[in-house]
Amino acid sequence: MSTVPACQIGEVTVGAGRLALIAGPCLAESLELCLSVAEKVAGLCAKLGIGYVFKSSYDKANRTALSNPRGPGLDQGLKWLAAVREKVGVPVLSDVHDVTQAGPAGEVLDCLQIPAFLCRQTDLLLAAGRTGKAVNVKKGQFVSPARMGYAVEKIRSTGNPNVLLTERGACFGYDALVNDFRCIPIMQRFAPVAFDATHSTQQSSGGSATGGQRQYVPLLARAAVAAGADALFIETHPDPDHAASDAASQWPLDKMEALLKQCLEIFRVVRKE
Repeated sequence: MSTVPACQIGEVTVGAGRLALIAGPCLAESLELCLSVAEKVAGLCAKLGIGYVFKSSYDKANRTALSNPRGPGLDQGLKWLAAVREKVGVPVLSDVHDVTQAGPAGEVLDCLQIPAFLCRQTDLLLAAGRTGKAVNVKKGQFVSPARMGYAVEKIRSTGNPNVLLTERGACFGYDALVNDFRCIPIMQRFAPVAFDATHSTQQSSGGSATGGQRQYVPLLARAAVAAGADALFIETHPDPDHAASDAASQWPLDKMEALLKQCLEIFRVVRKE
């Protein structure tokens, strides 16, 4: 378990012995969707005693095909995320893709997320750190867990102590991600660690949209909590099959409560050891 400083995201502390959840629809399709998902999950987490951070992307800058929906964009997306925080009362998180987005995003978000493909981009890491907001760095599919310490070092060099790392699998072959759960304790040497149970099920379809094996989300989430993860990252949608992004891997909103109860029970058992 982590002995490094906890990561503070708004009023949610990650890495202080209480399970936290980062969850929401992959893409901010509408303000109404964001609010409805945030309200539902916030209610579940309040009942279960889980710290909750709402996540949705205002821009999916790394979609496979040019024709795939990217989202409302920086300005509109940040307005929607600000509305979620104000109306639901939870901290909010979204991705930043280049240095120019860090400043505006830092004025609204409680946590800036660095996408996995960009986890080694020094200027982006430094810009995110300088906002003073928490920074969640998703481990690249091509990076060993031990090397993620350098990403943490870059952000903390700005004087920002609030860093979180997220494990989301590694590429072996052409169409699947594989999770090595040793990554969790290895990366906990540097920062608290979240586990991304939905992106870890993704598969390259060979077409214009990424595939996935949603049925394995509960298995991976339970295994990650058993391995000592401080938080779970789960993209969820009321109608995943018709989601504008990551339709094959998002977890159904109406199944979130059962999954969270299972994971919380495992988390409590592991933390008593």
